[in-house]
Amino acid sequence: MIEKMKNLIREKDTCVLATVSEGNPHCSLMSYVTDPECREIYMVTHRQTRKYRNLAGNASVSLLIDTRAGAGKEEIKALTVGGIFQRIEGAEKLERVRKALLARHPGLRVFIEDPGAEIFSVRVKSFQLLEGIRDATYVEVE
Repeated sequence: MIEKMKNLIREKDTCVLATVSEGNPHCSLMSYVTDPECREIYMVTHRQTRKYRNLAGNASVSLLIDTRAGAGKEEIKALTVGGIFQRIEGAEKLERVRKALLARHPGLRVFIEDPGAEIFSVRVKSFQLLEGIRDATYVEVE
């Protein structure tokens, strides 16, 4: 089952990022890439955004990755990923992630190269996959 969850992450490349500040939720549509094991999901945002302030103040996040585009209601899969915001440490890793983001999302080049932008990671802690309207599976990741 966990491989089915990881395959969904690999197949898709956009998600909804949910952050919280002072009890107030905030959702953002985000482009992403993942590492091969789906332990980290990488995104980019400007440091002057509400989402970045929320991430800096509360590292707990949730991502929603789904198949609603082109699927019938009975066939929709929705994966909720629980995780922790992390800044990327190390120039080599940062460059590797930057290249992966640009390869998957070439339209983000101007955004990624902006000095006010920061590429960051969500360290995966859990998956919850809903298939259709009734079949749910929850898995915690070590």
